[in-house]
Amino acid sequence: MVSPHLSWLDDVRPNPYADQLALGYRRLRFLRPLELEYRAYMLRDSAELKRIALVFALIVWLTFVVVDFWMLAPPLLYGVVAIRLGVAALLVVCGRLLLLRRHTQRAVLLSLACIGCMGLGAAAIIAIGHGQNAFFPYEGLLLVCIAAYFLVGLRLIEALTTCVVVVLAYVLFESLAGLPAAQLFNNLVFLFFGNLIGAVGCYLLELKSREHFLVSQLMRVLADQDSLTGLHNRRSFNRQLTRLWRQAQREQVELALLLCDVDHFKAYNDRYGHPAGDVALQQVGVVLREAARRPLDMAVRLGGEEFAVLLYGIGADEARQRGEVLRQALELLRIEHAGSQTAPVLTLSVGVACRRPGEGVAMTSLFEHADRALYEAKAFGRNQVVT
Repeated sequence: MVSPHLSWLDDVRPNPYADQLALGYRRLRFLRPLELEYRAYMLRDSAELKRIALVFALIVWLTFVVVDFWMLAPPLLYGVVAIRLGVAALLVVCGRLLLLRRHTQRAVLLSLACIGCMGLGAAAIIAIGHGQNAFFPYEGLLLVCIAAYFLVGLRLIEALTTCVVVVLAYVLFESLAGLPAAQLFNNLVFLFFGNLIGAVGCYLLELKSREHFLVSQLMRVLADQDSLTGLHNRRSFNRQLTRLWRQAQREQVELALLLCDVDHFKAYNDRYGHPAGDVALQQVGVVLREAARRPLDMAVRLGGEEFAVLLYGIGADEARQRGEVLRQALELLRIEHAGSQTAPVLTLSVGVACRRPGEGVAMTSLFEHADRALYEAKAFGRNQVVT
């Protein structure tokens, strides 16, 4: 479901987040790769919520011991208190595992175990309580269900499944305890509508949560992406270069930078117009993207007709070969350029630099050397690669 305020998606280049926003997700389900990414995002995003909810649940759960002592008498009281302490012990164990943080991947299972045991424990306690006191409150079961829908950070399907199991267990326990059918029916009607309200609220919350995930991820992509070519922009390049420089320093490998400049591009725009120039730059972007397909490589539009390709873990000879492949690939596209003084088609000048990060080697030297090589490529006739 796409909100009206997302009409700006029409102007966004295709990507998985924009595509999913346009496709919709009324059934609270993304396409598989995005669904897995969303669940990982939710694990990270709701980790602190789960810890807070667990502490709150433990306090409320033990507070109800006061009600038990007020409304029940031994020996049933001892059984109810034993159930409360058993569930509380489970909450403490799960809470400790969540606080250790290394069990983040099991956070959903731990949350389901906690809320499920609270629900089953509450259902058993209510059935026992009704065996001695017909006015023993059953509304506590609804509190557990509300917690499942709103406080634990569960997806709707997880919360709904847990609550259905808890309510069915409640019916079983009350039937075994001999609760009159009329009273059981009355309680179930209250629990049904309470769960219905909780489920609708949880659905709307998850719907908004999924929209927020898609929009926030899309904004991150757009912030690091050149809007015309879809390549990384200079901001993204600067951040990635810093990160890869440190990684290459640790792993003692080389970084190669290919600075690329489309030859006589001002003349191309003057002759064919800026719309045609934009199309030409998009084609250049496709060529560069093919050159940076490995996970740690990146293709960048620095601005105007200036591009760069950052290659991780390759030496000078291979970097030069990559530059030559780039140059030839653009030339083979045969994009007519009658205003060029170099060739009748659109061409590329490439400056290549290769550095091994280490002590005494500044990160800026990589860009400086590549820029000097590009200057020489342009000075000596363009449409060539200089290392």
